[in-house]
Amino acid sequence: MNSALSAGGQPLTIEAAARDATWLAHRYDPGHDAVHLLPVPRDVHRCATFLTDEYLPAGVTPLVVRRADAIAAAPPTAPLHFIFHSAFCCSTLLARAFDRPGWAMGLKEPVIFNDIIGWRRRGGQGPDMAQVFDDALTLLSRPFGAGEFVCVKPSTIANALAPAMLTLRSDACAVLLYAPLRTYLGSIARKGLDGRLWVRTLLTGMLDDKLVDLGFGPRDYLAQTDLQVAAVGWLAHQQLFARLVATFGPARVRTLDSATLMADPSAAVSAFARLIGRPLDHQALAEIAAGPAFTTHSKSGVAFDARDRAAEVARGDMLHADEIEKVAIWAEAVAKAAGIALTAPAPLLE
Repeated sequence: MNSALSAGGQPLTIEAAARDATWLAHRYDPGHDAVHLLPVPRDVHRCATFLTDEYLPAGVTPLVVRRADAIAAAPPTAPLHFIFHSAFCCSTLLARAFDRPGWAMGLKEPVIFNDIIGWRRRGGQGPDMAQVFDDALTLLSRPFGAGEFVCVKPSTIANALAPAMLTLRSDACAVLLYAPLRTYLGSIARKGLDGRLWVRTLLTGMLDDKLVDLGFGPRDYLAQTDLQVAAVGWLAHQQLFARLVATFGPARVRTLDSATLMADPSAAVSAFARLIGRPLDHQALAEIAAGPAFTTHSKSGVAFDARDRAAEVARGDMLHADEIEKVAIWAEAVAKAAGIALTAPAPLLE
């Protein structure tokens, strides 16, 4: 656990890796209280859909180090901000927009958060969990370049950790991104069996994390259709986002829906830049809006703009329109009974 080889085959020390943001804090092993650092250069970050093994280069050996050793060697951290999201809402696209050398770097769904939420769900025996989480945030906020901040987009799986992230980093801001209800339901329907299984897995985790309070009993979910389960998860996220705004205030936390983001990407990025105190000039905003984040598909990399996205949505919704509408009406009734607003408070764009 004391050394590894660099990309050039030379011995690499823990100190050198811990000081270099190229060595991503990829995994956490609670059994050994160790962090797996994986070499992920900036161009690999740029190309990877998510920072998961599925999308990162295969066959790369991590440097496994004791958490305490990694933290002891870590450099001063960069400012850290967040994109929390309720899935299928252009969050990957927005995170890609923060890959701008000299200004920011965006991290797309680092797995270390999933490891920590899984550890917590299992009972979290071993090191102090709050300290482990704090150290994970420190390792993710190592600067990629001079003057840059880091914008982290955790996986939806880790949203129960959002209050802790904002508490541990009192200077951090966050945008809470979501798709409008019918848009979200259409996204799940278009993904077929995979999407329908995913929302049930997501809801199971949210129930474990005690994020669902809609008046249903455990057996009720078995009687609900897949899209009803999807709607329950969407509503629970609206509850969570409203609590985050109420707890941390609109000076730090704002909400944004995907329709608004895609209608004017430049305005959305500009508003978030002002929120975190790192405003951009008109030229930089125009370059981001015209760049790959908003002109290529975030998953496949092919040319794909707002018109293509709207056409894809329309085609899919035609096939599932009846189911989507019925479930949306049901969800609106559930939201009314539970006092949940369908439009989240404190919008990023007023």
